[in-house]
Amino acid sequence: MTDLTNNIIPVCRTAVALGFFDGLHLGHMKVVEECFRHEGLCPAMFTFHSDTALPKREKPENLLTNDMKLEKLEQAGIEYIYSPDFESVKHYTAQDFIEKILVRIMNAKVVVCGFDFRLGAGAGCDANGLKELCRGYGIEVVIIPPFSLDGCIVHSTAIKQLIKSGEIARANKLLGYEFSIEGKVIEGNRIGTTIGSPTINQIFPENIVMPRFGVYKSITMLDGKRMPSVTNIGVKPTVDYKDKPLAETHILGYSGDLYGRVLRISLLDFIRPERRFNSVSELKEQLDRDKAAAKQ
Repeated sequence: MTDLTNNIIPVCRTAVALGFFDGLHLGHMKVVEECFRHEGLCPAMFTFHSDTALPKREKPENLLTNDMKLEKLEQAGIEYIYSPDFESVKHYTAQDFIEKILVRIMNAKVVVCGFDFRLGAGAGCDANGLKELCRGYGIEVVIIPPFSLDGCIVHSTAIKQLIKSGEIARANKLLGYEFSIEGKVIEGNRIGTTIGSPTINQIFPENIVMPRFGVYKSITMLDGKRMPSVTNIGVKPTVDYKDKPLAETHILGYSGDLYGRVLRISLLDFIRPERRFNSVSELKEQLDRDKAAAKQ
């Protein structure tokens, strides 16, 4: 995949997916997939970096890190991407956007957007307005209607709410993949090791939507293998951990040293809420039950 953002080069005629795509969920992928249906055109995307598309006063709550987003786009087969900082284009009118980006940079012949797409300063132009303006440049606009699954329109707001409430299995179904976090393994207090449940600790990424605090069935990607695991998201109340929220994961059947490694943890299902235990021995008993639940 060629990034045009800082190295604008001549490209072939393109079919361009337009949008923020903060999750690349099943609804977003309907827009992406349309780009591959136009013979002779290179599939491309205009989007924003996941951490720059909001006013600076707002905390990002993305479904994917930017690296994960780019990884999924490359896997999907997108050939070109243009992803400027939001601040650099937020004052563009819709006409500016078409002329300066779609025509001059992306060489667009077809553009694809969702039914609720808006562009231009103050989001003043909707998808139908874009269609009218693009006609004068010989650019076809394809507007993708809402996509529903199990009676629910698939969109980021609904998925984020499911994650926040711990309904991770339902969220994963709408995403079309497993909600995951990724980060470096840091030094912990090693209490897990003393009670037979060694864990890896990762600071929860600040730009990712925060799941309900609690214990989850999970999968840890380790050296290309999917390892069954149990992950606690929260602040470890039993041992009075008061720093940033952590993802603390016990990998079933594994006891090696993973400090400093960058690992990806995928959440599969919610087991129970996070809670304070009266003693470490009570915590151990519950962890044993959690591991048994995860094995099922």
